[in-house]
Amino acid sequence: MMVKLTPKKIVKELDKYIIGQDEAKKAVAIALRNRWRRQQVKGELQQEIMPNNIILIGPTGVGKTEIARRLSRLANAPFIKVEASKFTEVGYVGRDVESMIRELMGIALNTVRNQMKKEVMDKAQTNARRRIINKLYPKPSPKRNETESEKKEREERYQRIRNKMEKLFDKGEVDDRDIEVSIDFPKPSHIEIFSHTGMENIDFPLGDIMAGILPFKKKNKSKKMKVKDAYQKMVEEEANKLVKREDVVYEAKKRVENNGIIFIDEIDKIAGSENRTGADVSRSGVQRDLLPIVEGSNVPTKHGLIDTSHILFVAAGAFTTSKPSDLIPELQGRFPIREELQSLTNDDLKKILIYPKNSLTKQYIALFKAEKVNLNFTDKAVEEIANFAAKANEKMEDIGARRLHTIMNTLLENLLFQMPDKKMKKVNITKATVKKQLDKIIKDEDLSKYIL
Repeated sequence: MMVKLTPKKIVKELDKYIIGQDEAKKAVAIALRNRWRRQQVKGELQQEIMPNNIILIGPTGVGKTEIARRLSRLANAPFIKVEASKFTEVGYVGRDVESMIRELMGIALNTVRNQMKKEVMDKAQTNARRRIINKLYPKPSPKRNETESEKKEREERYQRIRNKMEKLFDKGEVDDRDIEVSIDFPKPSHIEIFSHTGMENIDFPLGDIMAGILPFKKKNKSKKMKVKDAYQKMVEEEANKLVKREDVVYEAKKRVENNGIIFIDEIDKIAGSENRTGADVSRSGVQRDLLPIVEGSNVPTKHGLIDTSHILFVAAGAFTTSKPSDLIPELQGRFPIREELQSLTNDDLKKILIYPKNSLTKQYIALFKAEKVNLNFTDKAVEEIANFAAKANEKMEDIGARRLHTIMNTLLENLLFQMPDKKMKKVNITKATVKKQLDKIIKDEDLSKYIL
């Protein structure tokens, strides 16, 4: 996949979901491609090539998070978003900074496990089908003093009936038949301990310890289930048997270390001068905790040590009351690429409503279609919605494209409440409709603050 993802193609894919912000897209596209280029380098030099971490600077709602999220999906890379301010919360020690690596590893494990299960699904379904047939028609026991001819006749009769049973199962004609399925209660494998000391999720092999002290009997309990439900349960069981835990851990660890992307939002909230006191001491402390992880260090997890040297860190912040130079110099040096994202104009907001693959107009058209109602927006209506969003951002806090969500919900709220309605087959949203619904709200400042 990464071989085909050239920087130009990455930007082209990002354009399908994010309007404008060309410089930021270009920067992340180069950073993503450089990871693949590093992996093509032979010898010791490969380990020496470090990722160019990025700081995205700009107000909320202009596409910072979306750029990072879409980038990870393009690369099929483990991705996590964290908020830097969560590490400085008042009243308790705050979240352990290393927890972001453990969470990233957890996400990678789930992704890899699901992918590996899909790869063995055909075999898992075959094994589950055989188990179901064995339950429906168990193989008869041989009779005492059975002759060879009797044995042959018994086996042929068994195979004939089994073949018929398989055909009935494949056609779904035995789906509602009840069968008994044994449910296993395996011994506990580990216990997790949560603390503020950085030693989260310590893996104690509790089952093995207890097995050495007391004899442990595996509990089995039978339960009656419909064939179709039992089949799904058995497919899941068989897939889990076919996927080896150590293979999942190995692949997940490899993906995290080489392809992982961590998006650190609100990094401006931890920017502060070294000479200040109070909250700034906490902010500076968080920066110093982040530094070794961003620089590259081994983080302990219950699946082994994770090397963070080649994880790509994308940080973001509005930097309205601070600037990137307020970060400690060592951390600044670990984010060499800085891109400023622009506030959204009326024209940008209009394009956001129409062009992205997941645009709001397309989303609402799909929601109305679920109720068998055809929703249509005229070009003038889209322009007017964008104008109202821009006005609301000017009068109140500028929340960028997120304002479109509140505007659209206010505009369509009554229609969404009325559906389903047999009389409602088609809805046409015009400029006049938009003005009628929103004009009063935008003019009344108290009302607009409450609703928009």
